[in-house]
Amino acid sequence: MEANIQNLKLKIGDKAPEFKLLGVDGKTYALDSFRGKTALVIVFMCNHCPYVQGSIERLKAIQSEYGIKGVQIVGINANDEINYPEDNFDKMVEYSKSRKYNFVYLRDEDQHVANEYGAQCTPECFVFDEHRKLRYHGRVDDSPKDESKATVNDLRNAVDALVHNRKVPIELTPAIGCSIKWR
Repeated sequence: MEANIQNLKLKIGDKAPEFKLLGVDGKTYALDSFRGKTALVIVFMCNHCPYVQGSIERLKAIQSEYGIKGVQIVGINANDEINYPEDNFDKMVEYSKSRKYNFVYLRDEDQHVANEYGAQCTPECFVFDEHRKLRYHGRVDDSPKDESKATVNDLRNAVDALVHNRKVPIELTPAIGCSIKWR
């Protein structure tokens, strides 16, 4: 699926909606938990989507490279766990450990946060600056399933621009992935 970029809930420049969600590490995180970060990357993701699975190493690489420069990636799983048990909290803990996630991974059990952000698919990225204003919304890159075929690294470009106090070159792209599994 390609996310519809018409009539988006959040527009470039909008403030990040608040949240308070449980992480796979057992801690509860809120938007304010990431105060002082140069950039906050919210990625709506899940365990079972092949587009997410194909993008995990890229997300980990961005966190590794830019974390020391004040960037924090936060994955949020909002998928219905009844019809998609692969996306339940216990599986999230298992996946994050086995795949060695180096970023925060949160559960949006009631799907409220995904709805507030207007998320449509997985992976779908929202990049906020130090003031938590939206600066990029869209895909990780143009080939989420296969990194070797990627020609444009939209998320990395957006993060790099914010870290270097530049305008994000492309602010909006259609996210490519599986639809969020709503209840």
